Amino acid sequence: MSYEPKIVGFLCNWCAYSAADLAGMSRISYPPTIRIVRLMCSGRIDPVIVVDTLINGADGVLIAGCLPGDCHYVEGNLNAEVRIKILKNLIAKTGLEPERLRLEWIPASGGALFADVVKDFTNQLIHLGPSPLAGENPDKNVLELLEVVRDTVADVRLRELVGKKRQITEKGNVYGEVVSKEEFEKRLAEYMNDEFDRHRILRMLKDHPLSVRELSERLNLRPQRVLSHIAAMRRKNLVAVERIEGTSPLYTALEV
Repeated sequence: MSYEPKIVGFLCNWCAYSAADLAGMSRISYPPTIRIVRLMCSGRIDPVIVVDTLINGADGVLIAGCLPGDCHYVEGNLNAEVRIKILKNLIAKTGLEPERLRLEWIPASGGALFADVVKDFTNQLIHLGPSPLAGENPDKNVLELLEVVRDTVADVRLRELVGKKRQITEKGNVYGEVVSKEEFEKRLAEYMNDEFDRHRILRMLKDHPLSVRELSERLNLRPQRVLSHIAAMRRKNLVAVERIEGTSPLYTALEV
């Protein structure tokens, strides 16, 4: 192989980790590219840890859990699926290939399947090439945007919403409205995209005050969209007007 990718695998204790153990006991060979972290459930994976793993130069991250319907914690793996979908959508905004993050369902008896997944993922990463964050000179633009993603997924509301998915899609929200699973995931993705934009704005405003037009140009967002984000952050006391230049307010980030 032209280079040996570095893969970090977060494996469910009950299924995927048992499959990896079975592959070893059965002497099924696969590339020595993966370093395994055992979790009790794939639903326990924190998106912040996944982003940190990529920031620290891993070429790929594999998350593997029980087959749908076989989760020892009922639907922990389905919660992981929602988180990973959103995370891949956010990673795509950074310039890093979302294909570097992979989710697989592997049963405890799937030693050969585990080996095949590692082989396939390794080949996929060889095709993509080394991560732009690996080595001594990581890509600063990708790094900065991944840090924004980390700030975004650290939002406690993501955990709250994913945890309430079953109630909202089966029993209804506080207003008694039942939302389909597809609509729930769509709304959750929209919320996280908004949070991503707001965290980018906050990072820029921490450097120096900017107007809505300046933010719009730098972020490639419509001024009305930027103004909507500014209004939402002002309500949360995250930003404030520092001064007025001509007719344009210049906003700054507040210390939280």
